[in-house]
Amino acid sequence: MARSSEPPFRPEAWVLPLEQLGLESIAQVGGKNASLGELLRHLAEAGVRVPAGFAITTAAYRLLLERNALVEPLRQLLESLQADDLAALRRIGATARRWLLEAVIPPELEEAILAAYHRLGAPAVAVRSSATAEDLPEASFAGQQETLLHVEGQAALLAACRRCWSSLFTDRALAYRQQQGIPPMEVALSIGVQRMVLSDRACSGVMFSIDTESGFANAVLLSGSWGLGEAVVQGMVNPDEWLVFKPTLAQGFAPILHRRLGSKAIRLVRQDSRPEDGRPEDGRTGPGAPILPTGSSLRTEPVAPQDQRRFCLEEPEVLALARWACAIEAHYSQRHGHLTAMDIEWAKDGPSGELFILQARPETVQCRRDTAVLTSWHLDCPPGEPILRGQAIGSAVSSGVVRVLRSPEEIERFQSGDLLVTERTDPDWEPILRRASGVVTDQGGRTCHAAILARELGITAIVGTLEGSRRLVDGSTVTLSCCEGEVGHVYPGRLAFHRQERAITALPATRTALQINVGNPAEAFRLASLPCDGVGLARLEFLIANHIRIHPMALLQPERVTDAEARRRIASLTEGYGDPAAYYVDHLAQGMARIAAAFHPRPVILRFSDFKSQEYRRLLGGEAFEPQEENPMLGWRGASRYTSPGFAAAFALECQALLRVRSTMGLTNTIPMVPFCRTPEEGDRVLAAMAAQGLVRGQDGLEVVVMCELPSNVMAADAFAQRFDGFSIGSNDLTQLTLGLDRESALVAHLFDECHPSVLAMIHLAIQAARRNGRRIGLCGQAPSDHPAFLRFLVEEGIDSISLNPDALVAARLQVADLEAGLPGPLRP
Repeated sequence: MARSSEPPFRPEAWVLPLEQLGLESIAQVGGKNASLGELLRHLAEAGVRVPAGFAITTAAYRLLLERNALVEPLRQLLESLQADDLAALRRIGATARRWLLEAVIPPELEEAILAAYHRLGAPAVAVRSSATAEDLPEASFAGQQETLLHVEGQAALLAACRRCWSSLFTDRALAYRQQQGIPPMEVALSIGVQRMVLSDRACSGVMFSIDTESGFANAVLLSGSWGLGEAVVQGMVNPDEWLVFKPTLAQGFAPILHRRLGSKAIRLVRQDSRPEDGRPEDGRTGPGAPILPTGSSLRTEPVAPQDQRRFCLEEPEVLALARWACAIEAHYSQRHGHLTAMDIEWAKDGPSGELFILQARPETVQCRRDTAVLTSWHLDCPPGEPILRGQAIGSAVSSGVVRVLRSPEEIERFQSGDLLVTERTDPDWEPILRRASGVVTDQGGRTCHAAILARELGITAIVGTLEGSRRLVDGSTVTLSCCEGEVGHVYPGRLAFHRQERAITALPATRTALQINVGNPAEAFRLASLPCDGVGLARLEFLIANHIRIHPMALLQPERVTDAEARRRIASLTEGYGDPAAYYVDHLAQGMARIAAAFHPRPVILRFSDFKSQEYRRLLGGEAFEPQEENPMLGWRGASRYTSPGFAAAFALECQALLRVRSTMGLTNTIPMVPFCRTPEEGDRVLAAMAAQGLVRGQDGLEVVVMCELPSNVMAADAFAQRFDGFSIGSNDLTQLTLGLDRESALVAHLFDECHPSVLAMIHLAIQAARRNGRRIGLCGQAPSDHPAFLRFLVEEGIDSISLNPDALVAARLQVADLEAGLPGPLRP
């Protein structure tokens, strides 16, 4: 039975068990403690584990101020506070903190704290600040106050409490509250004391119940690293990452859409003795350094190479945490009356191997995003070779002067609009980040402090570059680009770019399904918000060329690769995979799944690979397996490869990847498409090869579509319709083969015309044949995006679907709606 939603609470109480608290207790125990109580009271039945503990209430904080006669002195001290006056801010903050650190804890309050500590068993504890204005949907205040770990003993606990109370007046907290318009004396501080999760010899991290880059609501983004989670939050490491799809997770599938192995070069652990000068062994000091007031501290230690090369969580643990994230989000959404994405910290206990939730607060960036407007950035010219690469945060672009800073104390060197370049950031860097137009860090992942604050401030960020603070020259001008996918690039100079905004609400519905073409899986979540009816063409070629980069046969028959450099690069890319072919299947499945999940449950047509031989030759190891063809456009491509002895085993890998996406991840909205299938008999052989790998047409709802891009596809459409569930017209190839020209030849390029009457006649025949056989037919070429007359022709012919470039979708929907309004009756039976 769930506990009462209205826990007993006495205003004069100074210490309360966490399980007595809930969201209605924020005024008494702050956002963090209220949230922990909410989890303990309502989500234990869902299996969510939270360490036991107690809260020292805001009433205790006010008692401390009153007994030490600090209320009026603090009020007068803070009256003149101006966050822009950095010198005054530091002076005022230092004075307020000193007063709190020197305050005498009233005996009755000390007795209550220690009694609660002993009821907990007097273990090692985590002592966490919990302010009344933090962890709210409109302002997270993340990292503004202190958290102290591995606190042991009575004296250490009381010292940690003083440190937490004083941290209400850190420079960063004072500045943040003023920027949020919150009077400094209106915020009170509670303290949470919890049994310590011993993750320093296991792992910990952060997860969001939303994709933090795109705002895609159906994914859990989870990151983790060895040791204490502070290393992930502060961006000290490049963590492991997982992306889990929520809808099919709830159905019992294992939909890990994406995995990225982080470097995890160091871990943060406890040390039993502190150097004589009181600093941590790693030399970090200041408010952001994770040191303890207890005679022990934290230190960093190197991670063994074999542990760097393996994920810190097993797949069942990833799925368990993702299920917890879904349960927490569902509960908070019910409490708030609207979808509430959550920002959650987790840890794994070393001795027991159990997982725990340490914090859960509403996510505060994507929840404020205007979903009615699609914003995108574009470089105006090809950018050339980047100086540096890292992980892109968001999709923005910015240019500015590089300022390589080693410490927040160098703020005087930083001008508004500069680009901050540093090893990593913590909350002490916030005043600088508020002046910056962008940030580049050596360490960190998508859930580190720099990434979270960059999203909140709307600035460009590239994290995890490993060597940005060494490679970028202080005072130089560069451009940060996050508009090219998951990888962020730093280019020399000030490149021209533009920002584009499109309103995507109140668009009319159309009888003709309007889909989009997608190549890059990293763009899928962002594009999913477009008002489209699914994906009419997802090309595997982008995945293979840009993410896998290796010829599949080079993985299956490595002994045939004689080029030494190619062998070295292949070995480097496939490191950690016992079977190199598993690398191909794994990356291909992840790319397919990401696109399928983004548009679920809308249909996603995945076209099997359609590289030509010269394109396959460019892949690592490709020269050992590809012929030199005079005209590759008409040669060994598409369906003819799939059952050929020289490629059949590679096609089997594509089938295995798709089977994983459908069977293991539950993404049955995927529809495979066979390209360049010259004859119905060739179609039979391809379907048989698919069935041999477990992809049986008609089984588990599997449909298979064939490209209609050769005149033979049109002339034998009735026979193709007996073998396939639908057609997709490829207007580019159909045009070149109908007109008998090579579309890649500049000599005849002027003759290429999708609107030529002979091409339109072919499309007309194809649509009529599909209708005659009860099969759906669409078109996925470039022409509808470029030629309004061609679009009108398709609508008038009654085609079932049109797949366009994403940037043409909104205008096309308006045009198609107008066209359909002027046509009598239904466009198709």
